[in-house]
Amino acid sequence: MDLVKRAAVIAALFFFGFVPLVSAQDVTLTSRDKSVEVSGNLLGFDGEFYRVETDYGELTIDGAGVDCAGPGCPNLTAFVAELDIAGAPEVGRLLLPALIEAFATKNNLKTERVSENDDTFNITLSQKSDGTTLARFFIDINSSGEGFADLLADQTDIVMSTREITPQERKLAREIGMGDLTQLGRARVLALDALVPVVSTQNPINEISLQQLSEIYSGNINNWKTLGPQDAPITRYLRDLETGSGAVALQRLKLNAADAADARTLFSADNLDLATRVSVDPFGIGLVGRSTTLDTKILTLTGTCARTLRPTRRNVKTEDYPLTTPLFLYLPARRLPKIAREFLSYTRSPAAQLVIRRAGFVDQAPEEIPIDFQGDRLANAISVAGNDVSVEAVREMIGELRQMRRLTTSFRFETGSVRLDAQSRSNVEQLASALEAGIYDGKSLVFVGFSDGEGAAAANLEISRRRAEVVKAAVLKAAETADFNQLDVSVQAYGEAMPMACDDTEWGRQVNRRVEVWIR
Repeated sequence: MDLVKRAAVIAALFFFGFVPLVSAQDVTLTSRDKSVEVSGNLLGFDGEFYRVETDYGELTIDGAGVDCAGPGCPNLTAFVAELDIAGAPEVGRLLLPALIEAFATKNNLKTERVSENDDTFNITLSQKSDGTTLARFFIDINSSGEGFADLLADQTDIVMSTREITPQERKLAREIGMGDLTQLGRARVLALDALVPVVSTQNPINEISLQQLSEIYSGNINNWKTLGPQDAPITRYLRDLETGSGAVALQRLKLNAADAADARTLFSADNLDLATRVSVDPFGIGLVGRSTTLDTKILTLTGTCARTLRPTRRNVKTEDYPLTTPLFLYLPARRLPKIAREFLSYTRSPAAQLVIRRAGFVDQAPEEIPIDFQGDRLANAISVAGNDVSVEAVREMIGELRQMRRLTTSFRFETGSVRLDAQSRSNVEQLASALEAGIYDGKSLVFVGFSDGEGAAAANLEISRRRAEVVKAAVLKAAETADFNQLDVSVQAYGEAMPMACDDTEWGRQVNRRVEVWIR
């Protein structure tokens, strides 16, 4: 049965009362002065608050002000927080356990890992002093789609995903009372990865365009002689389409499942298997996670204008690399146990960003890049001077930017939409938190807008300015407690004056439409 359909059936049964979580009326909460009494089904206890289904609906009640009676009451003196996490192996196999271990070390706790099998295990956190158990993280590795199905069926608390929630999954969540899973606080980017085209080290080609990649996986290019000197059939490798990585690959290449099937693509269950198969196949090509390329050769992305992009850490972090893939955690609307909330807060700390980098992924900590380290970008700017953009305008832009440093925090919009993409929405939260913490107090923060080269230069300049204003407004709104008397925030726009990629494809135009953050 389709995963979403399976989740819908299970969730619908629960919604209509056919799968009760606990026996009816199993707890009674009474205020300390005996003036108020509430009875109902205990849905959860996070160590501080009870969540109870009553005749008046679902109530959240502070445990400090009530006494609990009934068979469903938790043991308050030996409460153990339990958290179920399910989804993508890219997150669950290495990254999440590494973050849990680091969180435990920071808090002077010890961990114990117990595995049922390769895909199911739990990590227990305990006090080092007396062995008191504080929390258990139950991790079930399956796929992004199955993780969402488990969440919709109330079988997990958190989803690990390599893709955004689909419109169908989002609609179903609303229908069963889970609210909007795309709202602020419900979805967060844990780390960044990227899809990279790889071939065997025996393959002579070194670069490829996104258009060529798309034509390979659609079956329109079948022989290597189209791309290089060798005359041999191309063997295509891709992640299973049921996985988040497989679905994202097709989305980024603007293909559908039928295209990949018709092209006789060979599918792999995980990145490790895919990279291994490509490494020993001199005629193979694959799209694999940047964090798991093994002994393959990474192909540089290029275009007809000769601009190239490699999946460097900075290019992924700024989203200048067009196949950047955020790794997500999707959270429930209900309150999680305190130690779970503390862990999620830790994942955004500077210490956690270091753990993320050591695990082979790209962190989200903002870095400052002096313009002297951006020679390729300056070369791109010079290359367009004299066409629709005057040499004087380019000279003025470079003169202004030389006085500042670019942050790796960048913003892009979803294709054909005024909505920021997933990584950019996360960047809004990250930058807002930094402003609230006073990290940029005493400095000037400039939101700089750029456009693609389609259309008139004057119109593109105005469009890029409006995009910068939109991003600035979003960040200022999110930074509720920031003291804006301590810093200067402004907007600048340069239109099409500094392209990052070729404008002759939608992929290139998407990369070029961006808002950057510069400081001085």
